[in-house]
Amino acid sequence: MSLSNVYSVGLNNVGSYQVSGMPFATGSITATTTGVKVEFPFVTQWVQVIAHTSSASDDVRVGFSKIGVSGSGTNYFRLHASNNTNHESAYGPILPLKLTEIWVATDAGTVDIDIVAGLTNIPIERVTNVSPSGSNWSGSAGVS
Repeated sequence: MSLSNVYSVGLNNVGSYQVSGMPFATGSITATTTGVKVEFPFVTQWVQVIAHTSSASDDVRVGFSKIGVSGSGTNYFRLHASNNTNHESAYGPILPLKLTEIWVATDAGTVDIDIVAGLTNIPIERVTNVSPSGSNWSGSAGVS
């Protein structure tokens, strides 16, 4: 029996994104100035970052590689705690992104972070653009 016709899911498998994602949640990650990586067991369908802080000045850098969120990096977006009037939890948007990992960092101090995601059934090994830091989009435009 030939194994050359064995098919499995991959990044362009539409069905993997049409169904509800498998739940993924991790709480109380402590983001620091050096950055913290959160790895997903499967490629994500969507992801949301939630920052818990008691100060309106605590911003969190969210990116897709360590270089992107580092002090010299510019390939990140900020989750501003000041967007939330009670300054307890700043909910970022639900981002429909194919990710294998996400990075969070702060400008100063530490901030507790929760990450919620919907996972596909696509193994991270199916991501073919492996970088030195892992199988993410590192090296892509806007990622570094």
